[in-house]
Amino acid sequence: MKSTPFFPQWRARLAALGRRAARSVRQFDLLALSEHFRDLLPPSLLASPDRGPGSRHRIYSLRLTFQCFVWQMLKPGTACREVVRAVQGLFQSQGWGPVDTQASPYIQARQRLPESRLVQALEITAQVANERVGAQGYIHGRPVKVADSSTTQLPDTRENQALYPQPSSQQPGCGFPLLKFLPLFSLSSGAISQVVMADWRNHDARLLRQAWDWLHPGDVLLVDRAFGDYVTLATLPSRGVDVLARMHGARRVDFRCAQKRLGPKDALFEWRKGYQQSDILTDQEWAQLPEQITVRIIRFVARIRGRTVRVTLVTTLLDPVLYPAKELIALYRRRWQLELTLRHLKTTMGMEQLRCQSPAMARKELLAYLVAYNLIRCLMAEAVAQAGVEMEQLSFKGTVDAVRTYTAEIRAARSRKKREQLWEEMIRTIVADKVPRRPGRTEPRAVKRRPKAYPLLNKPRRQFKEIPHRNRYRKADVTRKSVKS
Repeated sequence: MKSTPFFPQWRARLAALGRRAARSVRQFDLLALSEHFRDLLPPSLLASPDRGPGSRHRIYSLRLTFQCFVWQMLKPGTACREVVRAVQGLFQSQGWGPVDTQASPYIQARQRLPESRLVQALEITAQVANERVGAQGYIHGRPVKVADSSTTQLPDTRENQALYPQPSSQQPGCGFPLLKFLPLFSLSSGAISQVVMADWRNHDARLLRQAWDWLHPGDVLLVDRAFGDYVTLATLPSRGVDVLARMHGARRVDFRCAQKRLGPKDALFEWRKGYQQSDILTDQEWAQLPEQITVRIIRFVARIRGRTVRVTLVTTLLDPVLYPAKELIALYRRRWQLELTLRHLKTTMGMEQLRCQSPAMARKELLAYLVAYNLIRCLMAEAVAQAGVEMEQLSFKGTVDAVRTYTAEIRAARSRKKREQLWEEMIRTIVADKVPRRPGRTEPRAVKRRPKAYPLLNKPRRQFKEIPHRNRYRKADVTRKSVKS
């Protein structure tokens, strides 16, 4: 039975805020969605330490700061002062005394928030989402993990430029620092368990190398062509992890030279270790690599972005009986669908451009976004467990909209029974908002809306000279030339 808008037994765990805060949770929009953490995170994770940093009694305790930070990520464009106004409303409604109207105390509290707490919250929420969904994304009882990389822009400050510089093709002062990140997804729930962060100059394979220790024996790693290299395919099977990747474009395949044919465009090949050492491995790790490995290569025809292309897969799943080619092809097609996860993060949730001014806070902001994303995935997983539907059928954007709409209604409900009814209605709404199956649908990466006719900032801001009436330049130039002639 649910006694509050999200998960039960929250009141006993709000020790940092006291009983009064627990009674006011359902009256406070900022904390309403944070009640997801009630059954997800252990009480010790957000508890203030007895001594040392963070032990001082403050309005913005570790728990409240954590909740405010995640709530801020769930509402794109929410400024820190809006969070402060929400906290002021909570304290004034409960008679707890005044709260500083400035955003500085909350900003300082975010700086004190340990990054490790966000990392642990990310792992725990992903684990809960996977447990609720079950084995939907498994292949013969083996969990499938998906890795892919992307970038996000940071504010143009000296600290960010020093650690996460802008692309070298851009002039100084005309670009933005780029933080490159590689999340590790679960195919079953779509939740993110870990993430690697670096600057844009690091290759995807180097970032994946840092995530090797997060893969467990029995996992199947599903990746794109950037990871179908010899090092990955030779190392991970020794750890009990199999790989299914798209063939790198620089490698040519001739099925006439196959070691053993398994079917049409399905064969075993022998790959030999290269002469040049990979720079992502140490000398000892390179020496321990086998001199040759056997891989399986599958080729099929697919329609991508409106055109027909030949797709070549390479995998260490060598048994054609246990892992038929059609099953592996269908598995890789699911990876294309999971790429929408990055669109949900960057477009739907607004993570395309971060706002924190320092590298340390930018990393925390990215982790807070990922934790907020996992919260939505946990809610979708609860709907999947109750309705028995597939996770891919549910709309992420529809779930976010339902949460934002029903949170206010659940908060305003006066009785426990009414809140339970609204909760069940929200779950039914999420389940009913299914994404239609549209195989082979053309979705070009193109922008329909035209940008404004403003000039590009091709010089630093202080050196740039804006020319007035830009839309008349061409006409004025033509008139000037005709007069001279």
